[in-house]
Amino acid sequence: PTGDSSTVLQDEEEIIEMKDVFSVKLKRRRFVGQKKGGTLLGITIFKCLHKEENKLTDCAVHLNNLSEDHCNSWFRHLKEILNGFQNRPKSLKVFVNPSSHKREATHVYYEKVAPLFKLADIKTDVTVTEYEGHALSVLKECELQAFDGYETAFAFLFCNRVVCVGGDGSVSEVAHGLLLKAQIDAGKGTDYIPAPVRASVPLGVIPAGTTNILAHTLYGIKHAVTATLHIVMGHIQPVDVCTFSTPSKLLRFGFSAMFGFGARTLALAEKHRWMPSNQRKDFAFIKTLADLKPEECELSFLPLQIPQEDCHENDSKDQWHKIQGHFLNVSIMAIPCLCSMAPRGLAPNTRLNNGSMALIVVQNTSRTEFIKHLKRYASVKNQFNFPFVETYTVQEVKLQPRCKSGLDAKENTYLNATSAEGNYPWNIDGDLMEEASEVHVR
Repeated sequence: PTGDSSTVLQDEEEIIEMKDVFSVKLKRRRFVGQKKGGTLLGITIFKCLHKEENKLTDCAVHLNNLSEDHCNSWFRHLKEILNGFQNRPKSLKVFVNPSSHKREATHVYYEKVAPLFKLADIKTDVTVTEYEGHALSVLKECELQAFDGYETAFAFLFCNRVVCVGGDGSVSEVAHGLLLKAQIDAGKGTDYIPAPVRASVPLGVIPAGTTNILAHTLYGIKHAVTATLHIVMGHIQPVDVCTFSTPSKLLRFGFSAMFGFGARTLALAEKHRWMPSNQRKDFAFIKTLADLKPEECELSFLPLQIPQEDCHENDSKDQWHKIQGHFLNVSIMAIPCLCSMAPRGLAPNTRLNNGSMALIVVQNTSRTEFIKHLKRYASVKNQFNFPFVETYTVQEVKLQPRCKSGLDAKENTYLNATSAEGNYPWNIDGDLMEEASEVHVR
């Protein structure tokens, strides 16, 4: 009814698969200030479009028709199809960290993310975090379930997804909170967790930090709209996570950790929070490199066991390996850790969900050789092809620092300048953790 059918070119026919569609709306012409009613023009279908380099974008397809009955019939039918996609979220609990990289997270959420959630008819309950640990305390009060959402008297949503808008530290805090809540809900103690249960709902990650390693690793790109559309479309990606424990208690859940150079750099940067973010990190990196010193510690690890059908029971016992010495850096990573500075990943030999961790040990060497190793991360060359770098695929790691005394302690004054006395710094997903005793990573 919109015009002469002879003007439509048959060779411009386009096929739209409903699995790529995330919203359908009635299209009307309205006057300025008019909020309801208006002349019906047809329907608009919003779909997810795959672009180059892992990027997703939204695209509108306008279908013109002036018949109310005809458009309403199509609208209802298409909505029924969309509601049939079980994996897609109906309600979200959103955490926004306003302190993330240049304080951009709030702007990113309200300008790029929220409009897409609204377009997809997804209910949201937003918390702008005000202090470290705020997300964790809110999660303890939230009811999380895998069904449609509705508001309670306490203004919390029964959410079937949790979303974090921020950097790696923010995402790690929310992931830790989700997993901790899952243990509590399952009636498990939180001091020692030999067999953790899975989080009850998926976690969506919107990059709004400095490095955004977790988002980059998940989506292959740092792009807020791409991340949002993955959430809207209900895409699920299993991801390995680690527990970090002392012999007596659980410290936290996390995806990756560094001990030595990577941790000392972070500890020094944290002491200069008054500096701009990039300037602070550059200063800490150069200063730590100038004062490069190894850590004396003992590493025990359990290599990844590949089950074999003909393997005798006695042969399948856990075989722990032990290394002792002076190390410039130790990395323990359950995910590849992609970022702009390491396009192949900090741990390119591991995968998102292969049930193992990459253990990367950098033995003591000269500053020149260590810099060569670091530069390799930004290139296509193998960053581990050095005689002082060892890599292992492992299930568990125990790291025990060796305390220094006497003359050695005087040489170790830099450590005391960056951490509490007797404690050693750890860099876990970009967050500083200080611990004196052995740390067990599983």
